[in-house]
Amino acid sequence: MTVSSADDLIAFIDDSPSPYHAANNAAALLAAAGFSDATGNPGALPQLGYLRSGAMLLAWAQPAEPDGIAAVRIVGAHTDSPNLRIKPHADLGGSGMRRLAAEPYGGALLNSWLDRDLGLSGRVALRRGDAVVDVLFRVDEPVLRVPQLAIHLDRDVSSSGLLLNKQQHLNPVWGLGDPEPGEFVSWLAEAIDADPDDIVGWEAMCHDLTPSRRIGVDRELLAAPRLDNLCSSFGALQAVLAAGGDHDSIVIAALFDHEEIGSETATGAGGPHLAALVERLWSDAGATPGERAEALGRSRILSADMAHGTHPNYPERHEPNHHITLGGGPVLKVNVNGRYATDSLTGGEFMALCRDLSVPSQTYAHRADLACGSTIGPISAARLGIATADVGMAQLSMHSARELMAVDDVDHMVRAFTAWALASV
Repeated sequence: MTVSSADDLIAFIDDSPSPYHAANNAAALLAAAGFSDATGNPGALPQLGYLRSGAMLLAWAQPAEPDGIAAVRIVGAHTDSPNLRIKPHADLGGSGMRRLAAEPYGGALLNSWLDRDLGLSGRVALRRGDAVVDVLFRVDEPVLRVPQLAIHLDRDVSSSGLLLNKQQHLNPVWGLGDPEPGEFVSWLAEAIDADPDDIVGWEAMCHDLTPSRRIGVDRELLAAPRLDNLCSSFGALQAVLAAGGDHDSIVIAALFDHEEIGSETATGAGGPHLAALVERLWSDAGATPGERAEALGRSRILSADMAHGTHPNYPERHEPNHHITLGGGPVLKVNVNGRYATDSLTGGEFMALCRDLSVPSQTYAHRADLACGSTIGPISAARLGIATADVGMAQLSMHSARELMAVDDVDHMVRAFTAWALASV
């Protein structure tokens, strides 16, 4: 069992309760390794650099001595995870308790947020003179809790299942009595040492306060929040950090926001930033239209998002001929209806690479009678016209407040992603 990569992943996850913190921490890792922040810089891009916008980050490593126009090899992931987010008019009362108005972000497993001690994190928009700036905040104190209805008042819950109304049942409590107008804004202002009148907006979200841990009798399992998809974001970062210049291609780590709600935002995979970066890198290199087209054909995207492991208590919910095991290595995702972007060539390249590395690998197909999820893969492939493979690491409890994967798969991921990014083309 390899734990060094897993320990680094644990630190990254626990330091990143919101996607904004994830992008901020990714930038810090890159800066410590010599990458330059090129955000807002209109000049030629550095050999090692990154751009940020909100919770999106794009980092690249150009070859030190390129032989012609370099292809790009992009490891793409996303920084956002399903959670509960606070509405603009936040203060609620009811039955002698102060509550906050919340709503689910993405396809959260709603029951997993009940009866947990919750903190708050995200970013706040502040008025500073004539400008509006954003400030990150993080409160790792148990200020919120969503209490479940007692079984004595819901006798059918064990037979009929738990039914949660997204509007009524997920508003966390945070005190007794009646709310004062502007109470949440005042609390938020104190948390960031600002004047309440200067707060003009926020993206505030709940996070579970239980730290990530290796668990199980042999400590072979990793229980953590936000494995989907900070695990893959960590893998993408490790790949670009390993690219010191002695490689053929331009290695890019693309960490997007808003995948959990469809990616069609300015900082999502459907936005313009990644295509603009690739075009700018090729423009800096003086590529002609013909050279761009040739490099495009040699380029690849590895869309990295977590994969469904076969659940031991629900094996009938999985495709019976494609069982996926935790600890079984990277999972290649295939879907004939284009929910994943893998084709036989891109998938074959990835599986052959894993075989050469002696890294175990698996292939996932969804049950044909269940709706299949998707990733940034099809969107990125369509936006850029670059051949793509969809991969991930096996996990259970996807979209829960707390998810589960194998410790060894973190090292499998880092080895496979790094070797794929640095492969000669």
